[in-house]
Amino acid sequence: MKEAGFEKQLEQSRKILEKLMDPEITLEESVKLYEEGMETIRRAQKMIEEAKLKVEEIEAKHGGDET
Repeated sequence: MKEAGFEKQLEQSRKILEKLMDPEITLEESVKLYEEGMETIRRAQKMIEEAKLKVEEIEAKHGGDET
């Protein structure tokens, strides 16, 4: 299964947060959503790190020139 893009991860995190803010949510649902949210955030952070490494590689390849 292909991972969703960064923007999709952020949107999914927002939706989870909205659900967690519901005063009617049960403790069991809260824990399940929290776990899901943490996994979503972990995937998004991984995407950020990969993008950062790619940018650093590009900069190193071009000698950091800003032309």
